[in-house]
Amino acid sequence: MIFTFHIAAAEGIPPLFALLALMLAGVVLVSLLLLRLQQSMLAGYFICGVIIANSGVLDLLGGGESHERVSQMAEFGVVLLMFTLGLEFSLGELRFLRRQAFVGGGWQMGLCMLIAAAASTVLHLPWQAAVIVAVALAMSSTAVSLKSFQDMGLEASPGARMALAVAIFQDLFIIVFFLFLPVLLPQPGVEAALMPRLGSLALRGGLFVVLSGVAARWIIPWVLNAVSRTRSRELFTLTVIGSCVGLAFIGGLLGLGLALGAFVAGLAVSESIFKHRILADVMPLKDLFLTLFFVSVGLMIDLKAAAQLWLPICTLTTVLMLIKAGVITFIARYLGLARRQSLMAGIGLCSAGEFSLVLLQQAGAANLWSVETQQTLLVASAFSMGLLPALLKLGLPLGDWLVKRGWGRGKPVKSDAGTLRQRVAGLTDHAIICGHGPVGEKLNKALLDAGVPTLVVELNAETVRQLQRQGQTVLFADASHQETWELTRLKHARLVALTFPDATVNAQALAVIRELRPDIAVLARARFSSDVERLKRLGATHVVNDETEAGRAIVDRARILQGA
Repeated sequence: MIFTFHIAAAEGIPPLFALLALMLAGVVLVSLLLLRLQQSMLAGYFICGVIIANSGVLDLLGGGESHERVSQMAEFGVVLLMFTLGLEFSLGELRFLRRQAFVGGGWQMGLCMLIAAAASTVLHLPWQAAVIVAVALAMSSTAVSLKSFQDMGLEASPGARMALAVAIFQDLFIIVFFLFLPVLLPQPGVEAALMPRLGSLALRGGLFVVLSGVAARWIIPWVLNAVSRTRSRELFTLTVIGSCVGLAFIGGLLGLGLALGAFVAGLAVSESIFKHRILADVMPLKDLFLTLFFVSVGLMIDLKAAAQLWLPICTLTTVLMLIKAGVITFIARYLGLARRQSLMAGIGLCSAGEFSLVLLQQAGAANLWSVETQQTLLVASAFSMGLLPALLKLGLPLGDWLVKRGWGRGKPVKSDAGTLRQRVAGLTDHAIICGHGPVGEKLNKALLDAGVPTLVVELNAETVRQLQRQGQTVLFADASHQETWELTRLKHARLVALTFPDATVNAQALAVIRELRPDIAVLARARFSSDVERLKRLGATHVVNDETEAGRAIVDRARILQGA
């Protein structure tokens, strides 16, 4: 017996809810499979959308109306994702990474856009389309890149910091570009000349900037402050989301796009005193936002069309990732990064990005190019993002392979190294403390109280600035790199303390320390008992194990309480 049914006709089940249920259930199943294969879940989101779009399920949800619901879902996912990206934007990071951001990011966007625009012109695309394609392909994925670095435990590495700096510049660039996007997209029934349209855009953009500035400076902080006094977490979260949707709605009313409004809403609260509470409340939902976005992108893919276009899709994906990786690696090397870290930065930013997909969707909806071109650009961009986590993992052994053959032993830029050496030139018989978290801070204070000079090696920008203000000798550097230890005057030191519990970084640091100074005492910290023997074999004089110390403290406390 064959059973047929029509989901959209089921009483009491809205079609949009049915679509959302299918999306989330499909994501769980596909992601479980990919995790078993040790692949990124982000690829699973996209694959789930492709399966739903090409399995005929959308027809069961309402036939022709399903495409409209798909567009609404995609728009909603974009709004939520852009808000979280704006919320994570940091002016503090921009100030600290300004050279890498403006010089590196400026050169990266300029060179990549020039290459993409030239290729678009050769393919006889109109100039408006060439500009949009150039910007879309020059953008990189902030979410995928930084999440991949975090999953690998490399978020504090110089390569990841370079990627972050370039991503910050890209975010700034896209804000401005979104203001001009309505001029590039054809509007039905509007045949106004370019200058009047630019004038109208300037007025609407200026009005939006003023409204956003007023909201960010006075309205939103006042409302959040009033809500925070109620101590209601639900109301606070509702207020934050309401601010996002409200500014996105204003941006849409002014013809500037919902995505820009949502991104500016995130920026409006990113530097407020409420930022960390907002992050705590909203960030758990970020994965859901990312899921909705990537599934909605997958819903736009027609497998039949993509199968016929497999050659241009694969060609575009390969060329895009190779060119961007090469350009960014060259720029990072020019800015003084070691070659291995330059390579990691290049791989981390070689894909297209979330804004790429947003731009391509809007351009496709405006019929700026053919359906075949739209499918090629969308699939290639999404495919490059799906490949990024796996390629970044391959970058580590590739970097090690190149290092063994002498490629990764380059020195940093002399001016930067000279500045750092001047700051530690007077140190001798000192202790080198890697990491200035709670453990490193206590150790640093104890050594200073005992009259032992110390040098702190730290990768947190705010911590470095704070220590500098306190007069502490500190290096903003990575303990896993040989160049760092050459700057620390390791040959004149009496002690090294690795106070962070990351066994991988500690192992890399120990290899360099023992090569340069085999006789120095090294204290290391390990989170798990299984890492203790490994670090001792690599040369740690003594390893403090978090699990052992916590267990001893709990036993002692239990004895005291029982005796009482």
